[in-house]
Amino acid sequence: MEIRIDSAVLTEAVAWAARVLPARSPMPVLGGLLLEAAEGRLRVSGLDHEASARVEVEADTAVEGSALVLGRRLLDICKVLPRGYAELAVEDARLSVTSGDARFGLSLLPLDDYPAPPALPEVRGLVDGDAFAAAVGQVAVAAGRDDSLPVLTGIRLALDGSTMTVAATDRYRYAVRTLEWYPDFGRGAATQGAEPGEPADVVVPARRLTEIARSLAGGGPARLALDSGSIGFESGGMRTTTRLLDGRLPRHDKLFALGDHALAVTERSALTEAVKRVVVVAEGDSPVQLSFTASGVHLQAGYEDDVASQRLPGSLTGADSLTVAFNPAYLLDALTSLDATEVRFHLLGPGQRALLTDAEEPSHRHLLMSVKPLV
Repeated sequence: MEIRIDSAVLTEAVAWAARVLPARSPMPVLGGLLLEAAEGRLRVSGLDHEASARVEVEADTAVEGSALVLGRRLLDICKVLPRGYAELAVEDARLSVTSGDARFGLSLLPLDDYPAPPALPEVRGLVDGDAFAAAVGQVAVAAGRDDSLPVLTGIRLALDGSTMTVAATDRYRYAVRTLEWYPDFGRGAATQGAEPGEPADVVVPARRLTEIARSLAGGGPARLALDSGSIGFESGGMRTTTRLLDGRLPRHDKLFALGDHALAVTERSALTEAVKRVVVVAEGDSPVQLSFTASGVHLQAGYEDDVASQRLPGSLTGADSLTVAFNPAYLLDALTSLDATEVRFHLLGPGQRALLTDAEEPSHRHLLMSVKPLV
């Protein structure tokens, strides 16, 4: 193998593929990246037992061929390459990387020991990369971090007709976002039109899906592929797969049905800054208290002599006054995940569920459990 490629393009491709490499593995070859050069293209692939990533970029191909090298070592080299073009060539038992006056050598790993990458599941349709990245980013803040409850560390992805629902919960909060997608578009001729809009409901590891979604932003439509055990995405020259989590997230329908409740409205960015300001006197996760009236909201945090407060304009309907309190970190996550100028609090009362939205007919909803107000 012998190629010439822009060093920035090489670095981006290697970084994309290296993100799936395991931190530790009983199979040393799984720490490798597979480089394949042919017909003016360089394909960089990485995989572990849970995920795979592959990207193709343009490269001047002098000699076609393949090489398997330690992925993170190659990425470290790419990050320090001078700007301009880099030349990669297999020389005996190593891969040489040359750019300007800098030259590196990497030992080759045995190609015969490298597992075959998983095939892309059946393509189910197209989703806009920017819209999908935004939706996943909005709900990912609510995903659990406790590995003893694996399903709660995932993001639910449900397909129903032309509606896609992404959702996450850690039992203390629940974020849900809906968006449009295009079933059947992008499918092969053999499957296009078969069972249009076939429903699906799966749970994808939140960390993996967040990384994938970010990489799809700005890339236009992405093909979504799905089977009973894995999910895949393909956009431009990038392709990735990841295994699904077993189990299902708790249904949110009844949780989000509040019945009779009060509605408080205030300016979102002002409230976000006010929460950040008053919690500087709070210890740990001690709550921030919000007291709503028809004319505004009063924030308070801290205890005894170490207290902070601020008033903001706003409105309250459905009650004369209402005081609730929230974990400040959870509240800030919810506020920053919303988009609109105003935030709407749908309130049942102290210690009960509170639903945050940013529109009368919201596509994004964030449920929080309020806690005991400050004394």
